Amino acid sequence: MAKKRRNIAFSLSFLDIMACGFGAVTMLFLILRHNATDIQTPDTNLAAETSLLQRDIDEAKEEKTVLLNSLKTIESQLLEAQGLSKRIVSQLEEEEKSIQDDPNEMDKLRQQVQSLELETAQMEEIEFGDKVREFLGDGNRQYLTGLKLGGQRVMILVDASASMLADTVVNTVRRRNMPEQEQLNSPKWQWTTRTLEWLLAQLPPSSRFQVYLFNTSAMPAVEGTEGIWLDAADSLALEQVVDGVALMIPKDGTSLVNAFNRIADFDDPPDNLFLLTDGLPTQGEQPPSRYMVSGDTRRKYFNSAITKLPSGLTINTILFPMEGDPEAAALYWQLAIDSKGSFIAPSRDWP
Repeated sequence: MAKKRRNIAFSLSFLDIMACGFGAVTMLFLILRHNATDIQTPDTNLAAETSLLQRDIDEAKEEKTVLLNSLKTIESQLLEAQGLSKRIVSQLEEEEKSIQDDPNEMDKLRQQVQSLELETAQMEEIEFGDKVREFLGDGNRQYLTGLKLGGQRVMILVDASASMLADTVVNTVRRRNMPEQEQLNSPKWQWTTRTLEWLLAQLPPSSRFQVYLFNTSAMPAVEGTEGIWLDAADSLALEQVVDGVALMIPKDGTSLVNAFNRIADFDDPPDNLFLLTDGLPTQGEQPPSRYMVSGDTRRKYFNSAITKLPSGLTINTILFPMEGDPEAAALYWQLAIDSKGSFIAPSRDWP
């Protein structure tokens, strides 16, 4: 009996192979589908912003380079200035040593200074004619044109007591009870400050000066300059002095001895002193026991004060008017004669 042929096309093994093949194809399709990458379009706004930031960074780097170069230049200039300063200091020390070693050189310098002062005075006489008058001080020869100041160290004492508010006792009391701005605007005090400004304008540029305000005590017009001479060529120092006097409100009594005692603050004493006041002092170093002070007592305070002055100091007094003090003019005039100074009672339209 013949064997029956088997149909292998539809056997179980064939179907398994086909199923596995389809499964593999499906898996490959899924794998390739999920790993597909999307093409992203770049954001133009972000690119522009990045470009601007990069440009800022480049500009900052350039500025940093410029600043570093400038810093190097400044450091180089500083080193040069320090070297020059050391050379100048060394030269000055050598010159000072040579002058100290040779006393004759110092005498020559003094003679040259005196010769220059004499030539300046002669030029002033030619320029101002009859307005020039010779003023001889102790030590250095000094000349006053009108009231032009001379001397190497000039001290100005300004009376800032209550009497500088007015010419009479009654008006002084009235002014003293007014608001502060009204007191500062008192005609007599404004006259005094204008006189001080005029005197400061006449200082020789090569001189030094100091301004003290005094009433019952004395203090410099510029706070913190006790015992310090200011440079007359320093315009800032002049302005500070004028501003300090302008803010001072006249008050209290007058102690001339306390003002003269402040001369001891200076290592180098003044060779010329100007006193701006309106009468004799009303107290000594301490306040008086009585409210009213007699003429004899005021004269006693004055005589006691002038004993505190250094010997040889030239005293120049500008006396403003004040009632009830008839001896003031005579005593200050005698002080000017004794000290080879000057005495002036100015008119109201001066300076």
